[in-house]
Amino acid sequence: MTSQAIADIVAHVTKVIAGMKKRFPNGSQVLQFGGGTHTVDEVTTALQAIVTNRTAVDTAKTALQVALDADEAAAPALLAELAALTKFLRSMFGTAADALADFDLDPPKVPAPRTAAEKAVAAAKGVATRKARGTGSAKQKKSVKGNVTATLVVTPAPAAPPPPPVTEVEPAAASPAAATPKSP
Repeated sequence: MTSQAIADIVAHVTKVIAGMKKRFPNGSQVLQFGGGTHTVDEVTTALQAIVTNRTAVDTAKTALQVALDADEAAAPALLAELAALTKFLRSMFGTAADALADFDLDPPKVPAPRTAAEKAVAAAKGVATRKARGTGSAKQKKSVKGNVTATLVVTPAPAAPPPPPVTEVEPAAASPAAATPKSP
C-alpha cells in the first residue's frame, strides 16, 4: 500500500471518528454490524488505534531519517579519525601480533622469501624492459637532448549558412484573429 493510500485511509478514519462522536454522542449505545454488537466507544477506540499507529509509524520514520542523516554527515570525519588511529597503532606496536590483536588489527604480512630462480628471472626482465624502452643510467639520460620539430596546420571552419529571411505578415482589417502574426 502506498504512503498516499495510507494517508487517505487515516484521513477517512479521522472523519469517521468525528462523525461517530457527532451522530452517536452516547458512548454506551450499542450498534449491530459485522455479525456482532459493539458500543460506540469500542468502535471509536478501535478506529483511533489506526490513527495512533500511523502517527507512531510516521514519527519513527522521521526519527530514522534524522538519525541516518546525522550518521551520514558524521561518518567521513569519524572514519578519517579511525584511519589515523589505526596508522598510529600500527606504528606504535609494529609487528607485535598480540598487541595488534587487542585492537582487531592483523599484523603486517611478511613477504615470502624469493628463491634464487625468481630473483634471476626478475633481473632478466628488468634488463629486457630497460633495453626495450631505451632507458639507461642517470648519466646517459642527462646526455640525451631532444629537438621538437612541429608544424601547425589550421583548417578554417566552414561558414555557417545564412539565417532564413524573416517575412512580416500584413494584418487583415476584417478579422481580429488574423491580425496576429503566425510563427512558422
